[in-house]
Amino acid sequence: MQLVRVLFLVIVAALAACAPRGAITVVPSAASVGTTRTVFVGTTRASDAENGDLFGFPRSPETRFARFDVSVPPERKPGKIVWPKPHQAPDPATEFLTTREDLFETEGDFRAELARALRTEPSGEREAIVFVHGFNNTFAEGLYRVAQLGHDLELSGVSVHYSWPSRANPLGYAYDRDSALFARDGLQDLLNEVSAAGADSIILVAHSMGSALTMETLRQIAIADDRRVLPKVAGVILISPDIDVDVFKAQAARMGKLPQPFIIFTSSKDRALQLSARLTGQRDRLGNLEDIEEIADLDVTLLDVSAFSEGLGHFAVGDSPLLLRILGRMTDLDASFAADPTGRTGLLPGVVLTVQNATEIVLSPVAAIGGAAQ
Repeated sequence: MQLVRVLFLVIVAALAACAPRGAITVVPSAASVGTTRTVFVGTTRASDAENGDLFGFPRSPETRFARFDVSVPPERKPGKIVWPKPHQAPDPATEFLTTREDLFETEGDFRAELARALRTEPSGEREAIVFVHGFNNTFAEGLYRVAQLGHDLELSGVSVHYSWPSRANPLGYAYDRDSALFARDGLQDLLNEVSAAGADSIILVAHSMGSALTMETLRQIAIADDRRVLPKVAGVILISPDIDVDVFKAQAARMGKLPQPFIIFTSSKDRALQLSARLTGQRDRLGNLEDIEEIADLDVTLLDVSAFSEGLGHFAVGDSPLLLRILGRMTDLDASFAADPTGRTGLLPGVVLTVQNATEIVLSPVAAIGGAAQ
């Protein structure tokens, strides 16, 4: 069994080495071709001079702030990110490109720029969506994923990205797990700045190991009884969370009443989480949990996207065009949850199971296609 694990890791590493990694390419003129998505960034990545990265994998004790405008190309399939090809002229019609980057010298400068963006919405409706990337991500990959999701889901509000110091290496799991713990204070710093900039509500969206970081940060904010952020958290979405189920339950218990809606995307076909579970000697992780009764005492909604999972199946939410179309209706959930917990039934296509406080929806692509055809 140990040999099988080692061989699997070697294969994953070889495949990753063959695939080009995302990097920032600045082409201001791309703004006239693609659709621009502005992303505000807080990061605890230090510069990596050896590789020429301003935001690399080394850890920074200080949180730095920036703003990027990303051009989403017009010729692409939903869910797909195409990087500029090495040694070729960038093509803004088909490739994601950066059209503007601003690095702020102080948190005050960042806060002022973010406040201007938030004020474009009416008072009381100024929403910030804060994304936290997962394991094995470069700075550019996390940034462009935020732009892609914002564009494909047609998200309103201001997009904010927390980029923590991932090693961006498939063999760097231990480094990334330590970095996620290291990065808790940085995420809290960013959330404080978002709140101080005038956000009326904050939606937290985290993927994979970033979900563990997000839960740890919310837990420490609750322990400190810091009232600047928690009252403004209007929802939490964990995508394929790489978290021990018992740890998650302990984190949730320490937080008390969970923000609503609290949505967890799961998949029994998530091969990355299957491997993570084996490496930790467990049957499953929160993101591939098959028995809802294990968290039945928590007020959460599980969305099972197993039917949409392909390949590693670790980010079907962002990769599947059909699932993206379904999730375009997620904004309808806010009102239905607030008015009636049973209102979530029927909003999304699939089989619904409720056990105590927890609800599981097994999403069905067949039902989705049928509904779209009506």
